[in-house]
Amino acid sequence: MENNKERLTKKELRQIFLRYGFMTESAMSYEKMHGAAWAYSYLPLADKYYKDNPEAYRRLLMRHSVFYNTEPQTGQLVNGIVASLEEQIGMGNLTDENLPVTVKASLMGPLAGIGDSIMQGILVPTLLSIAMGLSVGGSALGPLFYIITYFTIATTITIVSFRTGYKLGVGAIDKIISDDARRITNMFNTLGIIVVGGLSATTISLATTLTVPFGEETKLLQDILNGIFPGVLPLIMVLLAWWLVSIKRLSATKVLLILTAVITVGVLINIF
Repeated sequence: MENNKERLTKKELRQIFLRYGFMTESAMSYEKMHGAAWAYSYLPLADKYYKDNPEAYRRLLMRHSVFYNTEPQTGQLVNGIVASLEEQIGMGNLTDENLPVTVKASLMGPLAGIGDSIMQGILVPTLLSIAMGLSVGGSALGPLFYIITYFTIATTITIVSFRTGYKLGVGAIDKIISDDARRITNMFNTLGIIVVGGLSATTISLATTLTVPFGEETKLLQDILNGIFPGVLPLIMVLLAWWLVSIKRLSATKVLLILTAVITVGVLINIF
């Protein structure tokens, strides 16, 4: 059966982009993660190229229903690459139907590292620290700032990523998995750790009220700690939260409840 020789229109590309963007998290499952979102995203492409070819239509949806997981915003780069490849397959210019699946499997790991470092390691903590400062005294400006700023930046990243992926096609793979890309990922990881450390020291207010004997007098333990290791108590709290999440695999809600309980008990017995 003859393939449709027309390229994807801007409307069809926009449909693929928006479907993936809105469905990656809302249609997620632990069995396939973003797999259902991928299949749903490519229905417009399937309708264009395989409307009269049920078997090819089925193969397209099947190959994009497999397990897939990466950072959603930067992951639009892979979506753009795959859209370009599937377009060529639909037009009959490319015969290897496994290539899009191979590309997804090869790139979801590196992009997850880059995306998580940028979005979760740098952008979110930085914006939240600014928002918390604006929220002092109960102002609604803080959450509004965070929502609007994050939405603007994240949307820009997704649009640029998708367009870049579609434009470069399979040629983007070498750029993403190169040594330079790995060095950039490591750089962002390091920068993210520095940002989180700095924000922890400046935004977490935790001090002990305990006193210790100092000759014939007593001295606040907090003053001694400040002279030896400023910010050590906030650091301990952050490390405790990290241990609970990363090692004990507790949910964020449980961690918040545990930290609240620790602080409450500490206040009641005059530790804090």
